[in-house]
Amino acid sequence: MKLWDFNLRHLRAIALIAEFGSMSRAAQGVNLTQPAITQALARTEAILGTTLFERRHDGMVPTPAADLLVPRIVAALEHIGSHRVTMARLRALLALADAGSYQGASLETGLSIPSLHRAIKDLSVSLRRPLAVRRSNAVFLTDGGMIVARGFRLARIELEAGLAELEALRGNEVRRIVIGAMPLSRARVLPAAVARFLQRHPLVRIAIAEGSRAELVEPLRNGTLDLMVGALRQPLLEGDLEQQALFADEPVIVARAGHPLCAKALGGAGDLAELARYAWVMPGPGAPLRDMWVAMFEEAGMDPPPVRVESGSVMTIRQLLIASDFLTLLSRDQIAVELQADWLAVVDDLPARFRREIGVTTRASWRPTSVQAEFLADLRAVAAGE
Repeated sequence: MKLWDFNLRHLRAIALIAEFGSMSRAAQGVNLTQPAITQALARTEAILGTTLFERRHDGMVPTPAADLLVPRIVAALEHIGSHRVTMARLRALLALADAGSYQGASLETGLSIPSLHRAIKDLSVSLRRPLAVRRSNAVFLTDGGMIVARGFRLARIELEAGLAELEALRGNEVRRIVIGAMPLSRARVLPAAVARFLQRHPLVRIAIAEGSRAELVEPLRNGTLDLMVGALRQPLLEGDLEQQALFADEPVIVARAGHPLCAKALGGAGDLAELARYAWVMPGPGAPLRDMWVAMFEEAGMDPPPVRVESGSVMTIRQLLIASDFLTLLSRDQIAVELQADWLAVVDDLPARFRREIGVTTRASWRPTSVQAEFLADLRAVAAGE
């Protein structure tokens, strides 16, 4: 069962059958005859290998399979946004967007280059906007093309999730969860939640993409990632995303074991003049940890000391600290092993008001599958210490 075997018009008809409970009313909604919509339903059920509706004298009643699939169809159609889009046109634009050339799209899909050209041209005409332009020997999506491609990607994700849910209903587990992990989440919460979840669902596949927020946010918005775990942004600038907090983290000032500052009693809030004498390694501007660090000095009327190295990699930061007198801010969870091994040391705590919210970021339109919803519950439970 492949996504591209389905007909978008037929899927629209199925959504309308579920909405109206009537074949005749659904036929009017997609401008098909009743025999044609009957054939469309039969063809789709044959591809799925399952029945979507019970035919009764008082109408069409959705089966459990339809209850899983229809909401995904409706969400996908909302992302597509036009009745003029066919599955072939959707596939062609996504292949071109991913491959960056018609030749690459042809190799990826097995479709001929002329058929891809024709599909993109027909889609541009039907949507009344140019979607791709050629510059020299390369093909680029226009701004409008990138917007359409993002909607198509999200539609594909919805339909694939629906098909995976149907497979699970038949006892064939093919569902997966793709997680974007920022540095702090990898230290404790995420591994514990994954282990907890897999005890109940050992056949669900989990993929974890590690990176900074800047590296992960676009894959999340495009549907490549299901969720992202790490420091939240306040305010959240992307209107198509949502955040939910898991716990508050209070970073500490960290240096190598034996650092000159380790022998000094700096006091509760730290002696900022002493701290400013040293160079720091910090994440780039815009990261919550960096903003917190800047605010700590500026509130005391001081310029922040120089950041000699910008990095969000705990591994890179650890090696720099061990080999120098650099300072940084990190969570205790991120350096638990290094503290225990006496490689690094906590120089001082930050004032209590300096803390960051760690949580989950998702697309505002995201509809988690049942297993994705369970994983989110595990994340919350682990963060709460349950």
